[in-house]
Amino acid sequence: MNKFIENLNWRYATKEFDTSKKVSRGDLDEIIEVFRLSASGFWLQPWKLFVIEDEDLKKQIMGAAWNQKQVWENSYLLVFAKNLNVDKNLVDKYLDRSAELNWISRYDLSGYEQTLLWFVDSTPREYLQIFSENQVYLSLWNVLAFLADKKIDSCPVWGFDNEKVDAILSLRDKWFASVILLPIGYRSENDTNLKRKKVRFEKEDIFEIM
Repeated sequence: MNKFIENLNWRYATKEFDTSKKVSRGDLDEIIEVFRLSASGFWLQPWKLFVIEDEDLKKQIMGAAWNQKQVWENSYLLVFAKNLNVDKNLVDKYLDRSAELNWISRYDLSGYEQTLLWFVDSTPREYLQIFSENQVYLSLWNVLAFLADKKIDSCPVWGFDNEKVDAILSLRDKWFASVILLPIGYRSENDTNLKRKKVRFEKEDIFEIM
């Protein structure tokens, strides 16, 4: 079997982590780099990854996540957040970075600049928020696949009070808002999901060539 597919079969939503095992700082650095290299619409990268190591913060966030213990008992809690300001400043930041890395002037990027400015100026703010959130999911998938390859366990958590988490971490003050929580670590032998079969529909239920 293809190793990538083997990795996908191996991973599952881990509900109980072995707190005696810790994800190394080196692995964490690689996870951050995978997040950084993720694809995004218009290459704008309207996101930020907050890595929570402080146990008190994790415990507070658990309280805002219906007391799901995997939010607290983990090596690190990753908070994927969307940028609330998809605007000209973000466009300028991206184009300045692009010009710097490619040894060109901003003038050379003027055509693309007009495209980006048209997008942020003509798109309703509520849609820009949907756009920003969708890009976060692209980065999440990248990280999940990488974690499976590294045999590091994880559990995407959508069930939480976003406003409470944003307040705990003062995200809105930084013009970000939480989208999803991802506790990471190593599965406990007592995890109830460990011995359960992976449940997926058959190919004919989810796949069609037209």
